[in-house]
Amino acid sequence: MAETNGTGPATPEGPAASDGEATADGSATPDGQAAPAGPAAPDPPARARRRDAQRNQRSLLDAAAAVFVTSGVDAPVRDIAARAGVGIGTIYRHFPTRADLVVAVYRHQIDACAEAGPVLLAAGPTAHAALGRWVDLFADFLVTKHGLAAAMQGDAPGFEALHASFLERLLPVCADLLDAATAAGEIQAGVDAYQLMRGVGNLCAGAESDPRYDARRLVAVLVAGLAVPH
Repeated sequence: MAETNGTGPATPEGPAASDGEATADGSATPDGQAAPAGPAAPDPPARARRRDAQRNQRSLLDAAAAVFVTSGVDAPVRDIAARAGVGIGTIYRHFPTRADLVVAVYRHQIDACAEAGPVLLAAGPTAHAALGRWVDLFADFLVTKHGLAAAMQGDAPGFEALHASFLERLLPVCADLLDAATAAGEIQAGVDAYQLMRGVGNLCAGAESDPRYDARRLVAVLVAGLAVPH
């Protein structure tokens, strides 16, 4: 109904305000509860482009790492580009120098090895088997590591910093795999992660330049020799 104030025309009587009244943007419902969220807004184009660039760079690093394993860190850039399915110019846009590329692959492989440890351990079938598969990945990484010093052209401080990063990330991963295999009674107790990694590194040194030398076979013998005798 309408009411007057005694001095002017009647004004329409409006509904009483409610604490739970819906707002203009639909953020509340009549019962005071938050309205269901609508469909998520698409990512801004800039964010999507960044994700694409990160994926593309990972693909380049994966390709470079695979080529390094078979041909060493001095492999032609055209071989890396061909494996990645891109032009040579794309490689140089991301990595202007050989040292830039080798360092990027080095960091990429450290991350891959660090992340692989828990995944392999969870996949089984045994902790000893997981350790063996992880050591295979580590051996691939060592090809890049052994070529790193030459690629960095005497940058001793930079090389030492990368080496320290390598130890910091991978020693705990190797130690966890060894501990799990020891706890399961699968390998002999007292095997030190640093000693194992150093031994694998020594077995792999120079392997990429000697086709008659099968470092992986000797690494497999080393890992098999950790087993508890039956």
